[in-house]
Amino acid sequence: MKLTPPAELLPGDPRFGCGPSLIHLDDLSALKDFGPHLLGTSHRKAPVRALCGSIQQGLRELLSVPEDYSIVLGNGGATALFDMVGLGMVKSRIVHHVCGEFSDKWFKASKRIPWISAEAQRVEYGQGFSEFVTAGADVVTTTLNETSTGVMNTALPQVGDDCLLAVDATSGAGQIPCDLSRVDLFFFSPQKVFASEGGLFVAILSPKAKARIAEIASDSTRYIPAFADWTLVLSNSEQQQTYNTPAVVTLFLFAEQLKRMNALGFAEVQRRAARKAELLYQWAQEREYLSAYVAEPGLRSTTVATIDVDARISASKLIAYLDAQGYAHGIDGYRALGRNQLRIALFHNIAFDDLRKLTALIDFLVASGEFAA
Repeated sequence: MKLTPPAELLPGDPRFGCGPSLIHLDDLSALKDFGPHLLGTSHRKAPVRALCGSIQQGLRELLSVPEDYSIVLGNGGATALFDMVGLGMVKSRIVHHVCGEFSDKWFKASKRIPWISAEAQRVEYGQGFSEFVTAGADVVTTTLNETSTGVMNTALPQVGDDCLLAVDATSGAGQIPCDLSRVDLFFFSPQKVFASEGGLFVAILSPKAKARIAEIASDSTRYIPAFADWTLVLSNSEQQQTYNTPAVVTLFLFAEQLKRMNALGFAEVQRRAARKAELLYQWAQEREYLSAYVAEPGLRSTTVATIDVDARISASKLIAYLDAQGYAHGIDGYRALGRNQLRIALFHNIAFDDLRKLTALIDFLVASGEFAA
């Protein structure tokens, strides 16, 4: 296949994947200056603890975290949190609101724990929640942004004093607003909006969540492995450190991204995200061969855009060509959905102009007729 797209259609950076996200390569260059004083340093020592502390303070500022909430860091990523919630926060019954592959993965993790009851309330993929089930639950979950489908759930369920609200914010935190004063557990990994690497989790805990942790930890009959022990996570985070040895490069990239985002302020970060989302969804609306997968405009994500492609065009051929040529990486739809689809990240570090070029490049390639199904 011989195609020569005009140079002005080629994005300056080809990374549009939904995770891990586009990392500032300049940050890796800057790391060399800190390396002798940071890399290879015990995570119990001052340089790494200062790094953890800067992340905690940066998040408190950016996300307007209430003063009596704790910000904890731990190893394992957000997937580890799925097990930690069931093992260390659920007394007897958890209700999951499932709208995609990742929210379903969380439900399945709870379902595997034999001494709690886990229930799934489902909507069709591509839809969000307008009503929630909370009766009889002591933990209720929702997902701020379903990475697999591009559904954004900003509505939150109302829970009682004896129930915790847990929000998986992995691909939305930092860019999609959420009233943390209504949330007891807000968790994410930094490899999306926060442009870092995987293997780390952040959990923001309300006083009610911390009381629940203490209550369950006092039950000597409850099995909680050390990796899932919230009391260890809390005590270490209060000392600006993680329980196990962290990847320091991940922490460094995270901290640098927070500096950039706080320099702008959350309102500006959100405005830029909305502008990128408008570009992508308007493009899908105006092209005969495209359509937004999420039908309800208010539920369309401002961090992950899912765009269906007409059956006459092979999205897989198009994606493979873009990847092979180095024009665009990581824009394939989520595999388990099995759709003829593009999934394009709108994370903070992805430039608006590169997204504009990507859409024009795809138009050019489709018009060539080389990507017929």
